Amino acid sequence: MRAHPRSTALAASLALALAAGPLAAPAFAAAPTPAPAATPAAVPAYVGPDAEALRAAIAGLPDADATAALVRVGGTDGAWRGSAGVHDLASGRAADPDARFRAGSTTKVVTAAVVLKLAAQHRVDLDTPVQHYLPGLFTRAFRPISVRELLNHTSGIRAGDGWGDSFEAQYAHRFDTLTPEQVVRSAVAKGPEFAPGTQQDYLNINYTVLGLLIEKVTGRSYASVAERLVLRPAGMRDTCFPGTDPRISGPHNHGYQKVTKADGTTEFVDVTEWNQTDRFAAGDMISTTADLERLLTSLFRGRIVPPGPLLEEMFTVPAGIEGATYSAGLQRFAYEGRVYWVKSGSRYGYSAVIAGTRDLSRTLVYSVNATDAKGEDTNPVAERIARAALK
Repeated sequence: MRAHPRSTALAASLALALAAGPLAAPAFAAAPTPAPAATPAAVPAYVGPDAEALRAAIAGLPDADATAALVRVGGTDGAWRGSAGVHDLASGRAADPDARFRAGSTTKVVTAAVVLKLAAQHRVDLDTPVQHYLPGLFTRAFRPISVRELLNHTSGIRAGDGWGDSFEAQYAHRFDTLTPEQVVRSAVAKGPEFAPGTQQDYLNINYTVLGLLIEKVTGRSYASVAERLVLRPAGMRDTCFPGTDPRISGPHNHGYQKVTKADGTTEFVDVTEWNQTDRFAAGDMISTTADLERLLTSLFRGRIVPPGPLLEEMFTVPAGIEGATYSAGLQRFAYEGRVYWVKSGSRYGYSAVIAGTRDLSRTLVYSVNATDAKGEDTNPVAERIARAALK
């Protein structure tokens, strides 16, 4: 349930990498033979992002690193759209450029927006301890933790338990349900990591607790509140929270995990279907690149969270904490003389990023069907996209 090494790598190197433990090799069916690469979508010439570099970034898919890539670059500088790769390795047909995918931790942007919207409605106070809203959830070992400290990952709550650290352990439970309440109880049982507000440690658990807070305050499910307060106002018609349903409904490209077998050969395991209940308000969302672009632009323009102090929470990194880069739902990232506000996300088979300048002069949304989406190393396709889009 930890994710901060990945996000640190993102800010440090533009890798937008996704970190996890090393893989052991379970016995799976042999990998299908990779299909010929699909041609990236052609787009008209324009003044703005480097179209040639972007086309080159996604050329040659599928390969060992990714089976598909969907990219949208936008903003007042200009726009570019492209896709490459395959829908699935067995058929080899071209990837659907409008496909839905597991958006991972970009879910946190929606969750932060919901909390801030509830604060604008005076139903939540950012300085009030979460213990007030969720009495009995935390033990006396925990000092008061403000809602703001959950939003910016300075709560001191330790990571909750999942199905295991290795791919094979998690894969074995891909159709099982681990509830958010179970995850939070396992985290609370470990006691605090540090005093609230003294350090920043990016963890899913903060947003899992925020999801429970949203449900308690509104009396409705997290998914229904997020749809009403964020998805509908942003026009995100192809975004959903599947809960216990392991499928991706609607058009989608398959996701794969690269596995090295005991004999040294490589196979690609289809990981498209997976119950993501434990990710909840921290990472359960399914979306599209078009919808995530709508989310980014709607938020930055003040169409969801009203302009003013509450919206500025999304662009404010806590002061006085060494190494802090996270705000409410986003991460500050300086590159090539510009400051971007970024959120990455990954689930096995899928890696996504949203990024934009505060003035929306440049935005980037991509989904890469990475074959080692939770690995420690930088995904070469994702890095090429980021470098081409943000230069």
